[in-house]
Amino acid sequence: MPQFTDAYARSFYYLRLSVTDVCNFRCTYCLPDGYKPNGNHNKSFLSLDEIRRVTRAFAAAGTEKVRLTGGEPSMRRDFTDIIAAVRENAAIRQIAMTTNGYRMARDVRAWRDAGLTHINVSVDSLDARQFHAITGQDKFAEVMAGIDAAFDAGFEKVKVNSVLMRDLNSHSLATFLDWIRIRPIQLRFIELMETGEGGDLFRRHHISGEVIRNQLIMQGWQRQSRGRSDGPAQVFRHPDYQGEVGLIMPYEKDFCASCNRLRVSAMGNLHLCLFGDGGVSLRDLLASDDQQGELQARIAHSLGQKKQTHFLHQGNTGITQNLSFIGG
Repeated sequence: MPQFTDAYARSFYYLRLSVTDVCNFRCTYCLPDGYKPNGNHNKSFLSLDEIRRVTRAFAAAGTEKVRLTGGEPSMRRDFTDIIAAVRENAAIRQIAMTTNGYRMARDVRAWRDAGLTHINVSVDSLDARQFHAITGQDKFAEVMAGIDAAFDAGFEKVKVNSVLMRDLNSHSLATFLDWIRIRPIQLRFIELMETGEGGDLFRRHHISGEVIRNQLIMQGWQRQSRGRSDGPAQVFRHPDYQGEVGLIMPYEKDFCASCNRLRVSAMGNLHLCLFGDGGVSLRDLLASDDQQGELQARIAHSLGQKKQTHFLHQGNTGITQNLSFIGG
């Protein structure tokens, strides 16, 4: 099977696979009213065998990295088995997850033993009270303990995602940098994005990542080159820090030019763009191992419809009614 590519000669090495829509946090920018099932329940989400088949199809077409997302992926009781199922694909070199961190202290060693190679944790503030206010959960100490547990389990680096918000954490760069001075953490600031339900919040709190980038450059941080299966972050390093800083800036010109990612939802729909409309159902081709050829052909054909860029600047947020599908 040839490498998955689109009409703009972009190759896709990276699959973001949602395994559940369920989340137990109520982040202000994502699920301020908490998770609402919308008719779905745990048995509606991709089964272990369906996950095995879809990741096998992507691996056979050149995918090197799979990120397991949600919702909160660790809400799945079989999450460790899901990691092991993805690991069966020798072509998959990186198995990552994005988590809110609340189960890390308990389970991260088992996840690593099952084959997890990279982990991203969402931490929008290093102040426990503000963390509680943003997430709706008083779990700051547990999340910090989970990050320590990840290092104890053998992870050499942990990525920490912070949604950049004016008047909430945009003024906290010095605090974050002090935190990563002696810790091998890649701190990733993600620009707040407008969603279908979050227009008011966007207008109140959006701030460009360029503000942070300018501060970093003035302090001697240097931008690093990007690998072919890396995510969209611009990564900066400084000789005086063990940690790194990443900036994800979807409103910047040419953000989509290096797109290498495809997404499959927890219901088995292929999304060509996080900000695209609709999705291509794959689920009818996940019932049997014998359908792999058809499955790969449908994915490859669908890539012909992938747009050159998103339309965020025009206010078209596509499927992102909230940010729960981004997963960091």
